[in-house]
Amino acid sequence: MIGEWLDIGWLHQIPLRGARTIPVEGGEEIAVFRTSDNRVFALANRCPHKGGPLSQGIVHGDSVACPLHNWNIALTTGEAQGNDKGCTPTIPVKVDAGRVLLCRASTLKAAA
Repeated sequence: MIGEWLDIGWLHQIPLRGARTIPVEGGEEIAVFRTSDNRVFALANRCPHKGGPLSQGIVHGDSVACPLHNWNIALTTGEAQGNDKGCTPTIPVKVDAGRVLLCRASTLKAAA
């Protein structure tokens, strides 16, 4: 851990246009996504529609398509796009010297 940030590994360990999951003790799993231009985003690993595992969806641009019913979720806000309504929690994430860091306080809130 680096201060208030939790080091979860190297950027290259997250598949390009894919995700990696991080378990949270006593709480929800977190999905960390990597876009085609190497930006990272973190969301609770559940679609707001039926709870589908977003980490198994396809990343395109700044969104991920839920594998269950193809809802598109904005990686920046967690909001469902188009006519769909709903939101999944986002977790602050950053890359420092090639290492991916999650905001520790936010991972604890996601667990609650």
